[in-house]
Amino acid sequence: MYEKFGQFIEGKWQQSLSGETYDVINPATEELIGKASKANKNDIDLCLKSAEKGFKIWKDTPPWERSKIIRNISDLIRKRNETLAKWLTLEVGKPLKEGAGEASGAADIFEWSSEEAKRIYGETLQGRSKDTKIQVSYQPVGVVAALVPWNFPITLASRKISTALSAGCSVIVKPDIITPGAVMELVDICKEAGVPTGVVNLLSGDPAYISDQLLSSDIIKKVSITGSTRVGKLILKKAAEKVQRVTMELSGHSPFIVFEDADLDKVTDIAIFAKFRNNGQVCISPSRFYIHEDKKNDFTKLMVEKTKKLKIGNGMDKDTVLGPLTTKKRLEEIETLVETTKNEGARVLCGGKKPAGHNKGYFYEPTVFDNVKDDFTIMNTEPFGPLVPILSFKSFDEVVQRANNNDLGLASYVYTNNLEKAHRASELMETGTVAVNTGVVALPEAPFGGIKQTGYGREGGSMAIKDYLNVKYTHLGIK
Repeated sequence: MYEKFGQFIEGKWQQSLSGETYDVINPATEELIGKASKANKNDIDLCLKSAEKGFKIWKDTPPWERSKIIRNISDLIRKRNETLAKWLTLEVGKPLKEGAGEASGAADIFEWSSEEAKRIYGETLQGRSKDTKIQVSYQPVGVVAALVPWNFPITLASRKISTALSAGCSVIVKPDIITPGAVMELVDICKEAGVPTGVVNLLSGDPAYISDQLLSSDIIKKVSITGSTRVGKLILKKAAEKVQRVTMELSGHSPFIVFEDADLDKVTDIAIFAKFRNNGQVCISPSRFYIHEDKKNDFTKLMVEKTKKLKIGNGMDKDTVLGPLTTKKRLEEIETLVETTKNEGARVLCGGKKPAGHNKGYFYEPTVFDNVKDDFTIMNTEPFGPLVPILSFKSFDEVVQRANNNDLGLASYVYTNNLEKAHRASELMETGTVAVNTGVVALPEAPFGGIKQTGYGREGGSMAIKDYLNVKYTHLGIK
């Protein structure tokens, strides 16, 4: 599966100079997918030099030409949608339909970024005298290290690669060892689309080792990371040594608030979609369900009924809605958290165990809890799995205070038919994004990111490109 790929350096695929590899496992079968190339220090040094040379070419490529090439990537992603979806099913475990949706979203991301390449606007101000002007312009920051996690490898790699390319930067992509093939396929598309040699590069191997080597280099000028808060803090400390620019989208623990006037049938459908996409292994997955006390019983009953109908299985089966968790470690952590939640006093309404008939694979039943309290472990630790703790609330002010009582601030969800309540809740939520009466949060045209210990900077929207640009101010005397 990985023989045609490897490390992508100087515009071509090549095996590591050491010849080392690592195993990649199918989470649905626990079988070996293949052996992927493992980079060593010499590979990393070659890649850095490749990206440095690529930057010199790409920064001087006219924006309209950059835009055309980036749009080519978008078109090719759509043509290879089925191939990309299969990679996501094999490596991540998500159903083919979800994989196809992720690939389509990646195409949209590159399409958006292709247009943004043309719209890097400066400005000119009148100086303090009639013969002076103040000019403000933007220049690409340099070589970017794009550190990509395993849960949405194509989406998250696309955000970083596309924005770097639109800004005029070259990029080194580091996929996780769990999902290298999906990102390798994407980088291969970049090559086919006409991205010049050295502009997009890829290093496959030990994430911590590669990241450390990249951030130790004077060549890297910016880092974009999506990952846990713990890892993000380590990256930030390392980047500080070189004063590298950093965009960070880290952990989330999203509240899902349902007021008494919401349509419960519609809201539970949204909850099912938002919670169980990629089996809950989503940074914006709702993970703390606050339901008004007048509607809690009805919401809980509907949620359990709909959850029980979800088909669990191998993502290659077209009827599968819930695939496996992606790693054995994730499965073990979910099992531990479920036992902890039960021991703290919660009641399991459905799920809470591995599904019958699945002796192989990292499968776990979607689990709904009742009798949960705010001080339970599950309310303060990101579940990152198919777990639904349900709590009740009495008043608007109470639920807002409880929802905001968390160190993480990525996304929040609010459901009400009262316009004033919707606006007030959106204003008061201490999160970078808020979904009101919808389950959709991340869009290419919208600025995505968080606050508090969820990080800073934004991906998507017109402002994302600014994080990949240096501001230059020129005070110009014209006589």
